[in-house]
Amino acid sequence: MTEATHFYQAFQPAHYELYLAINRANKTITGKTTITGEAKQTAIALHQKYLKVSALQADGQDVPFTIDDPAEAIRITLPQSGKVTLTIDYTAPLTDTMMGIYPSYYEVDGVKKQIIGTQFETTAARQAFPSVDEPEAKATFDLAIKFDEQPGETIISNMPEIREENGVHYFDTTVRMSTYLIAFAFGDLQNKQTTTKSGVKIGVFATKAHKPNELDFALDIAKRSIEFYEDFYQTPYPLPHSWQLALPDFSAGAMENWGLVTYREALLTIDPDNTSLETKQRVATVIAHELAHQWFGDLVTMKWWDDLWLNESFANMMEYVAVDALQPDWHIWEAFQTLEAPMALQRDATDGVQSVHVQVEDPAEIDSLFDSAIVYAKGARMLVMVRALIGDDALRAGLKAYFEAHKFGNAAGADLWTALGKASHLDVGKIMQSWLEQPGYPVVTAAVVDGKLTLSQQQFFIGAGKDVGRQWQIPLNSNYAVAPQIFAEKKVTLGDYAQLRKENGKPFRVNVGNNSHFIVQYDEQLMTDILANVDQLNAIDQRQIIQYLRLLAEGRKNSYGNIVPLLPRFAASHSAIRDLNALFRVAGDLKKFVAPDSDAEKQLQA
Repeated sequence: MTEATHFYQAFQPAHYELYLAINRANKTITGKTTITGEAKQTAIALHQKYLKVSALQADGQDVPFTIDDPAEAIRITLPQSGKVTLTIDYTAPLTDTMMGIYPSYYEVDGVKKQIIGTQFETTAARQAFPSVDEPEAKATFDLAIKFDEQPGETIISNMPEIREENGVHYFDTTVRMSTYLIAFAFGDLQNKQTTTKSGVKIGVFATKAHKPNELDFALDIAKRSIEFYEDFYQTPYPLPHSWQLALPDFSAGAMENWGLVTYREALLTIDPDNTSLETKQRVATVIAHELAHQWFGDLVTMKWWDDLWLNESFANMMEYVAVDALQPDWHIWEAFQTLEAPMALQRDATDGVQSVHVQVEDPAEIDSLFDSAIVYAKGARMLVMVRALIGDDALRAGLKAYFEAHKFGNAAGADLWTALGKASHLDVGKIMQSWLEQPGYPVVTAAVVDGKLTLSQQQFFIGAGKDVGRQWQIPLNSNYAVAPQIFAEKKVTLGDYAQLRKENGKPFRVNVGNNSHFIVQYDEQLMTDILANVDQLNAIDQRQIIQYLRLLAEGRKNSYGNIVPLLPRFAASHSAIRDLNALFRVAGDLKKFVAPDSDAEKQLQA
C-alpha cells in the first residue's frame, strides 16, 4: 500500500491523555501519552522528535514499532484497523531552543530564575508528546503535569486546573483542537484578572521582575478585544478563560495558543504612564491579532499549512479593525497604510516573489512560509480589499456562517470565500483566485485617449521583470460610478472624459481609500487635476499619491524629477501620514542622484 502523505489519513485521533513529569534541575521530561482514535489501516505513524520511546502498546498489547528520525515519526504496525487505544511511554530532553517545552530565564534582584513555557507551532508539539502533529488532526486533550514544584509557584494551561493530587496538576478536558495550540507554563508568576460582559475570565501573567502596573494595559486591551470579537463575529468565545502570558525568552512575537496566548515581554508588559503612544499601539495590535485567532485559526483551523496565509492575514486585518473600534482616536488605519501597505507593495513588485498561496509539505518549507511582507502584509491587504468590496454587514454575516459551519473543525480558503460570497452575492472566490495564486500586482493606467477616459492593467515591477500577461480581478473603488466594480479586462473605455468630469464635479480617481492591492499611473491631465484639488483628499489618500509616484519612479514608469516640485506641498501638511515617512523615503531615493555637498543636494535638503 502506498504510504499516506499525511499521518492523519492513516490514523485519526479523537482524544489524548497526556501525562508529563518535568524536572528542571535535570532538564528531563518523562511522559506517558494515551491516544484513542481510528486506524484506517494497519500501518500507521505518529510524529515524534527527540523522543526516546521505551514502550508502545495498542489496546494493552505490545505492538511492533520503529523510530524513523528523518521523517520525525514512530512507525507502528497494528494487528487490525479500526478503533484503537495507543499508549506510549517515553523520555525527552528539556532544551534551550525556545521550541517544544523549554525554560525561559530572567533575574529578580540579581538572582537568576526560570519559568517553563511552550511553543508548538508549527511542528514542535511532537517534541513534547507523540501525536499526529498536523492541523487537521483535531482531538480533545486531558493534560496532567507534575514538576519539581516550589512553594508559591503557579501553573496554567489552555483550560482551568480542576484538581491537584500527589503533586500532579490535572486540567479540564479541552475542546476539539489542533496539537500546535496546546500550551502550558509554570513558575513564580504574578497575575491580574478581570471578567468580560459574557463571563469570560481574562488574565495577564508575567514574572515578578515586572512591576504590577505593567500588566494593566494588556489586561484592559485583552478584555475589550474579546468583547469586541464576540460582537463582531456574532459567535461566543468558546473557552472559560483567556490568559495572556509574557515569556522572557520567546522566539516569535506572540503565539495564539487557545486560551493561553504567549508573548514576548515587550509586546505585553508596559508601564502605561511612561510608554509612547506608538508602543501602546504596537502592544494593542499584537494582543488584538492573537485574540482574533481564537476564532479564526483556533475555533476554525486550516486543513493544512498551505492555508497558513489565511490565518495570519485575517488576524492581521482584524487587529486593525478591533483596535480602531477600541481606540478610534488612534486612527490606527493610518498605521496600516504606513506599515503594511508599503511593505507589501515593495516586496510584491519583485519578479520571482512567491504567491500568497503556495503548496507545502516539509516542515522546513512550512517555516519558510512566514514571509511577513507576503503572508502578513499582502495577505492582510487581500482581506482589507474584500472587506471594502463587500462591506461589514456582509463580512460579519459571512463570518458567522463560516464559524457555525466549521467550528471545532477545519476549513480551506475556498470555504471562507463561499461563505462571504453567499452573504454578499458576489463571486468572491473568483476574484480572490487571481490575487492568491499568482505573484505580483498590477499598475492600472488611467489616461485620456482621444478624449475618452480609459483604463488598462499590467503587472508592475521594480527592477527587472518579465511580463507574462497576468491579469487580476481588480476592485476599482472609483469615485466615478461609470467605472466597473471589478476591472477584469486588459483595457476598458469609460466614456467621454470632459462630459464625465462635468457630471461628477471632481477629479477622477480609483482605489479610493487605498484598500486594494494595486497602484495607479494617472496621465498628466488627470494627475494635474488631482493635485489641483489635493487639499480635499483625506490623509490616507494624500499619502497614496506620494506612494504611487515613488513606486512608479522606482519602477521607471515616472521620473523623480516630476516628484520634486510636489514635495513642498505635502511637507506643509500637519498629518503624520501624509507623510513624513513617505517624504523621507522619496528624499532618500532622490539623494542617490545628486552629488554630495552639491547645490542640488542643498536644494533637496531645503
